[in-house]
Amino acid sequence: MSAITWEYKHFNELDTHELYSILKIRNEVFIVEQNCAYLDEDDKDLDAWHLFALKNELIIAYARILAPGVAFAEASIGRVLTIKNYRKNGAGRTLMLHAIEKTLAQYQVNKIKIGAQVYLQDFYTSLGFTATSAQYMEDGIPHMEMLLTK
Repeated sequence: MSAITWEYKHFNELDTHELYSILKIRNEVFIVEQNCAYLDEDDKDLDAWHLFALKNELIIAYARILAPGVAFAEASIGRVLTIKNYRKNGAGRTLMLHAIEKTLAQYQVNKIKIGAQVYLQDFYTSLGFTATSAQYMEDGIPHMEMLLTK
């Protein structure tokens, strides 16, 4: 059984296979699985850092890390996903712990903001995030802004 390896790359460092795999998995989860029609490629990828876990050359978990001022005034983590076969086994928590660590170090900040799907509020709260907005609809899915302060 192969181990999980973690990659952390700026957009310009991704090879075409990695980029294709990232876009494919994001479309599978956010558009097909969640039945949500929206344009995933929002130009924020171009200056983002991409964190992903590989097992047997398959991306099993992914998050996009954005500089302050891109999505929010604070640095942010978004497009967080774990594929179905790896949910409920700690992969999402490990992904977010890595993403938090990378974001704090990359941008030398002490705050990270996310736009979280409401059904994941307890998960993000367990990581230290607190709700900072009322619920709002984004692409037909209830969301809320949450902030982590270190």
